[in-house]
Amino acid sequence: MPNLHTQAPRRPLLTLLKQTAAVSFIAVTLSACNMINRLAQVGDAPTLSTIENPATVVAGAQHVSIPMPPPVEVERSPSSLWRPGSRAFLKDQRASEVGDILTVIIEINDSAAISNKTNRSRVNAEDASATSFLGYEASLASILPQAVDATDLIDLDSTSSSEGAGAVARDESINLRVAALVTQVLPNGNLVVAGRQEVRVNFEVRELQVAGLIRPEDITNTNQINYDQIAEARIAYGGRGQLSDVQQPRYGQQVFDIIWPF
Repeated sequence: MPNLHTQAPRRPLLTLLKQTAAVSFIAVTLSACNMINRLAQVGDAPTLSTIENPATVVAGAQHVSIPMPPPVEVERSPSSLWRPGSRAFLKDQRASEVGDILTVIIEINDSAAISNKTNRSRVNAEDASATSFLGYEASLASILPQAVDATDLIDLDSTSSSEGAGAVARDESINLRVAALVTQVLPNGNLVVAGRQEVRVNFEVRELQVAGLIRPEDITNTNQINYDQIAEARIAYGGRGQLSDVQQPRYGQQVFDIIWPF
């Protein structure tokens, strides 16, 4: 009859080994695919993305569906040349319809400094004695391997201490401009905009993406809007290329950091 106590612990170990092998196989496959692509592009500059619909490729530029107030019809006088909401006498030059373009000004100058420190300590002591144990205190020496002092049966001491410190220092400065496209007009008149920009310098591509909701009233006469006037703003600035590659850990190290529990 097999010994269940010695065979049961092997099952979790076999499961862990299978999972580790599966993760390793996926990591090796992804690394091989990336290696093949990298080898095919040796000596070439990173390729720019094709021009596509920003609503489908920009992160956060998906179709927006949120509760809207009922539409309000604007009464227009047939004898008036002035159109409600227009800043120009004949036509409003600001973006207002799907497909119109406006400029988003991104000027971020943020800084933050946070410092926390915590100290905690605790000392406990417990003493107990039993000089009389139902008249059998003299027999304890025959039960226990060594002589027992009834006046000092229990003596417990515990000490714990912890100390934590944390600090955050952040300083960000971004000054950019990007042209965005109106991808949707909401029932209340607000506009959904999305845009991206790619610039390649030597072997490094810098990418800028912006998406969000804006009010037509916030668009200036020069057809521009500041980033802090964009609701649900999604702004991404990064890059890809030879410099970005060496700044990122390898796939194997990333997988190891995820699955290693210690």
